[in-house]
Amino acid sequence: MSTRKGKIVLLEEVIKEAILLSERNITEKNPTLQNKKDVAERVGVGAIIFHDLKNYRQNNVEFSLDEMLKFEGATGPYVQYTHARACSILRKAKENNIDLDFSGVNGLDDDYSWSVVKQFVEFPNIVKRSFYEYDPSLIAKYLIELAQEFNKCYGNVRFLVNDSDIKNRIAFVKTTTIVLKEGLRLLGISSPEKM
Repeated sequence: MSTRKGKIVLLEEVIKEAILLSERNITEKNPTLQNKKDVAERVGVGAIIFHDLKNYRQNNVEFSLDEMLKFEGATGPYVQYTHARACSILRKAKENNIDLDFSGVNGLDDDYSWSVVKQFVEFPNIVKRSFYEYDPSLIAKYLIELAQEFNKCYGNVRFLVNDSDIKNRIAFVKTTTIVLKEGLRLLGISSPEKM
């Protein structure tokens, strides 16, 4: 884009294109999703915001809608999809009448879960630093790291195994959704529960 050369792209056009591409990606991943247009709008707009805010304000930024709308990598849709994935676990737990138990961290004795728990502890500090340094990229980068750690955990830990620690594991997943949702909210991005 260059205004000197007359190459102007309006934000409205970028948003429309992001929503269309987002809807296409969602259709590929989840063709039966209800409210697909609403989710596509939330993901498309969120992808643009996240892409802008994840970069430190003084760095050059390469703008590519295709890259920023991917469901993997350092993107807003990746973080939103991780939130939706965790919400899916909570829905399954609710269907099986499993309650939360925030009384301890029993059942979280694996390295994958502890990597996520360590991320939880850092969240208030990241928010405070972001505020005092006027740098929302700290929150965005934190959310990417949390999503990556949770997805590693998701690939290696079975959350819905019916044993004495299941309530703690479900509380752990609920905590993940809370932190992801709040982090995205601070950036002005919504968190769909299904994608």
